[in-house]
Amino acid sequence: MRSFIPYGQQWIDEDDVQAVIKTLKSDYLTTGPKIKQFEEKLKEVAGAEYAVAIANGTAALHAACFAAGIQEGDEVITSPITFAASANCVLYMGAKPVFADIDPATYNIHPDEIRKKITKKTKAIIPVHFTGQPCDMDEIIKIAKEYDLMVIEDGAHALGAEYKGKKIGSIGDMTTFSFHPVKHITTGEGGAITTNSKELYEKLLIFRTHGITRDVEKMTKDEGPWYYEQHFLGYNYRITDFQAALGISQLKKLELFLEKRRKYVKQYNDAFKDIEGIVIPYQLPQTISAWHLYIIQLELQKLAVGRKEIFQELRSRNIGVNVHYIPVYYHPYYQKLGYQKGLCPHAEKLYDRMITLPLFPKMQSEDVEYVIQSVKEIVGKYRIG
Repeated sequence: MRSFIPYGQQWIDEDDVQAVIKTLKSDYLTTGPKIKQFEEKLKEVAGAEYAVAIANGTAALHAACFAAGIQEGDEVITSPITFAASANCVLYMGAKPVFADIDPATYNIHPDEIRKKITKKTKAIIPVHFTGQPCDMDEIIKIAKEYDLMVIEDGAHALGAEYKGKKIGSIGDMTTFSFHPVKHITTGEGGAITTNSKELYEKLLIFRTHGITRDVEKMTKDEGPWYYEQHFLGYNYRITDFQAALGISQLKKLELFLEKRRKYVKQYNDAFKDIEGIVIPYQLPQTISAWHLYIIQLELQKLAVGRKEIFQELRSRNIGVNVHYIPVYYHPYYQKLGYQKGLCPHAEKLYDRMITLPLFPKMQSEDVEYVIQSVKEIVGKYRIG
């Protein structure tokens, strides 16, 4: 039996280890110079004017919602095919998440569905670049300008992705990223927000440190070098210096990581494109996906079993398949808030049919071939006719 192949995994090499050790031996463990260095590197990668490193991807979303001025009584439109944090961040502000259905081809939030959900209470849109494929940002930005809405891109899957020549991180009002170990780069836990707005940038900086500032220009008075002021209720969402050191080292390998992901995706696509019973991912024209996830759809009408049986057989072969994601409003917590199944039919149909296959830079081509062969055999066994 082959060793277990997870759906995702970090790549840590000796350069990463030494970068962290060097910082651990320095004068700073948290709130030191490496954080600013990491932010400078990150804003280059994202093509943005400003970057704010933060504790994790969820904290990034929360901070962005705060900076956007979202408050009780507001509504924010997002996708149901995402991790719960993309909607939870709206609840943190006392506002209401509103779920718009996906485009069944791209799996991303559909601009036409966004339009259907806009009300007088709508304050922002949180498009999720699901799997690393950019959303249809031209249409989303057009809608946002028409209705005076903020756009907070959830780019947790999309570091290194591009939309019509623009880097994800440079298009909307703010873009959030995650550096969890299964993402494109890792800082252990960690996240960031990029923006081209100095005003939003300054709000984000203060929000991650309790709402406290030491900037003399922003304080109501200056009693001396020790003095600081809390201007609003922020959070302790700081990232550590040694995490930032790891992030700097990881960013140096981002292009390598993306290259390997795209290589393995091509292997998958070439193998599955003509297999009856399997639908491979569609790519929106003029986009470059960062390929965080590789998702196949099962054509269940052509199979004698459901998704669960296929999933379990793949797991029995030590292939760490997964499902991304359960529609957010399916969760018991959201059901208690009054959300009901049937809200987004295309998203629900996708959920019933999709399986995430392993995809990460540390994979070898033979790992990919083993996954391919296993999928072909199992789907073939249950194919009708």
